[in-house]
Amino acid sequence: MNERGAGAHLDRVARYLARRGLAGPGTTISELSGDASDRRYVRLRLADGTTRMLMVHSGPIDSRTLPFPTVARLLARMQVPAPAVLDGADDLGILLLDDLGDVTLLALLEAPDDARRDALYREAVDLIVRMQQRGRELASPAELPFTLAFDEAKLTWELDFFVQHFLTGLRRARLSAAARAALGDELHAVARELAAEPRVFCHRDYHSRNLMVCGGRLYVIDFQDARMGPDTYDLVSLLRDCYVRHEPAFVSRMIAYYHDRLGTSAGPAYHDRFDLMSVQRHLKALGTFGHQAAVVGNDRYLSAIPRTAGYLAEVFGRQARFARLRELLAASAPDFAG
Repeated sequence: MNERGAGAHLDRVARYLARRGLAGPGTTISELSGDASDRRYVRLRLADGTTRMLMVHSGPIDSRTLPFPTVARLLARMQVPAPAVLDGADDLGILLLDDLGDVTLLALLEAPDDARRDALYREAVDLIVRMQQRGRELASPAELPFTLAFDEAKLTWELDFFVQHFLTGLRRARLSAAARAALGDELHAVARELAAEPRVFCHRDYHSRNLMVCGGRLYVIDFQDARMGPDTYDLVSLLRDCYVRHEPAFVSRMIAYYHDRLGTSAGPAYHDRFDLMSVQRHLKALGTFGHQAAVVGNDRYLSAIPRTAGYLAEVFGRQARFARLRELLAASAPDFAG
């Protein structure tokens, strides 16, 4: 039962509401803009004013093994605020979730308030620390995220995805066999080094659009791809966010806060690893943006490309080790020519 026609998912929503006795005259639904996936989101407002969120998949699901509810249960055990799965209908591909409202961390940043920003980002860093620490305590092959990892194969696949969908897809770069091989060598070296690092629990997409502010606290969303990876992964996603730029002093302050919470130090070796993670993370993001624009026809992410490429330019300027990678990218797309 995959989608057929633009309103097929709403037909299934109507069937779900009727099945649960919620399809009364006082019930309203409204569609929300989605993410870079095939899921749809529908807000349900009941007659008493209560709201819930419907996550509508493209077809039937098995909620016992589906990543979202599986990871949601794990986050609850970690005491990490996240939307609870309240109900669902596997045959209709629907999950009923807590409604956290519409205020993302990104939205709050539009109103300049340095004190509030610092407090919210310290809270966001606290959640990273909690996920890493509780992840160590709860690690078990019975929990999905602990069976998945940013291993060399996964990291390499993401970098190859960047070449396919950003360079040759969106930017229509014509790479010679020699250039493609040389670029592959550089990218695979990045993947190998990251894959060799010790692993912690990673949210995997931890940025200002995936942190909701509700009831005065942060909640994490879009966590279904959680897996094990480098300890720099989520912090890079948060502080070198593709959707908002922070001044270097703020980033340094938050990195120092992270290490203070862990009782460790942010020495030169850590900053080198942070930059290495940034290279992979931001090339991966450009691949996603390219795929969304060139394949899906979704231009929502195009505005994030200059900022994301800018992070890479800064790392390349600091780290001579990436000189060859920078040269190859600059020859392939104007985004890296600066």
